Amino acid sequence: MADLPTSDDVLAALRGVIDPELGADIVELGMARAATVAPDGAVRVTVALTTAGCPLRAQLMRDVVTRVEGLPGVTSVSIDWAEMTPEQKSAAMDVARKAAQGSAGPNAVPTGARVLAVASGKGGVGKSSVTANLAAALAARGFAVGVIDADIWGFSIPRMLGLEGRLAAEATPDGGRLIQPHSLPVGPGRLDVVSMGLLVDDETDALMWRGLILNRAVQHFLEDVAWADDLDYLVIDLPPGTGDVQMGLARMLPQAQMLVVTTPALAAQRVATRAVTMARKSHLHVLGVIENMSAYRCEHGDLHTVFGSGGGEALATEAGIPLIGTIPLEPAVSAGGDAGAPVVLGQGDAADALRAIADRLVDDLAPPVAMAGCSARMLAAATAALDAAALDPAAG
Repeated sequence: MADLPTSDDVLAALRGVIDPELGADIVELGMARAATVAPDGAVRVTVALTTAGCPLRAQLMRDVVTRVEGLPGVTSVSIDWAEMTPEQKSAAMDVARKAAQGSAGPNAVPTGARVLAVASGKGGVGKSSVTANLAAALAARGFAVGVIDADIWGFSIPRMLGLEGRLAAEATPDGGRLIQPHSLPVGPGRLDVVSMGLLVDDETDALMWRGLILNRAVQHFLEDVAWADDLDYLVIDLPPGTGDVQMGLARMLPQAQMLVVTTPALAAQRVATRAVTMARKSHLHVLGVIENMSAYRCEHGDLHTVFGSGGGEALATEAGIPLIGTIPLEPAVSAGGDAGAPVVLGQGDAADALRAIADRLVDDLAPPVAMAGCSARMLAAATAALDAAALDPAAG
């Protein structure tokens, strides 16, 4: 039997749980109060919320359980909820303010944007297609969605979304320049897209770049793009595998949550396990698995498992994460990608499956960060008070 973790081990794991509104981990914020480990591996954690009715409670619970369950020897996780005192809330706001100051320079991603990174263990599983369609589905629900095509070598998002033309840069008041993303209205929402495919002269150009340059390209998309303040989601299409871009993104966007795409084939499932392992070693939260290219329904209504079956469920079970949805193998998906018309905006089994995945993300697994939430209101009030004091010397 594995050695049981100590209370300090549990608290160390909880440093990977980030409050999405305050941008710091719950240990640093003083929210994770204590942890006890019973001889049978049962762990009990005490978490103090900024307010008893905090709307982020369900998400924090999921993140805490996910982090602690991954420790060797843990058999169960339970949470005791508490509420912060005014003094503790003030201390948490100080930590949040320092975290915001530390990230304001190198990162232009709005703090109110939920970051979803779409990954795969290998190429050819339809990861970019899933990215483009999920982004379009979120926009169709009325959200403002940023899209970063971080598959620097294999960029394909512009074609899949029907975008052409080079990205432009505009001067800023401080003498710098910011890339303006291509904006595309989708129903009541919109997509703001950046990709190397919109920076090269021809989509057939080969980019023969290595690690440091690749990381720098992704860093430009985070630092030097004029991302709108109203973004609800930022969806990132990662390159396949577990290389420099993935590790760099984990360092630059620790709040990112990962979706892992696989096909039903056993070989693809085994390789996709590596993406889950990489994410956890980088302290990224893995939301779940999406199985792409599952059964094909022929014109007679019969189902054919062209690429096998069970890969997505097997990966989800092995990793202890949910299988968020399965997308059937359907020619319309590929045709829509080639034509720049995401299939999710039309009709069919694949469109229905993709919309159901987007709905589950919005309604359960990764709801948009409500800036009217408890922590955000407190931070806004504290910042306003500090700004007022700075403008009025007599107040200090």
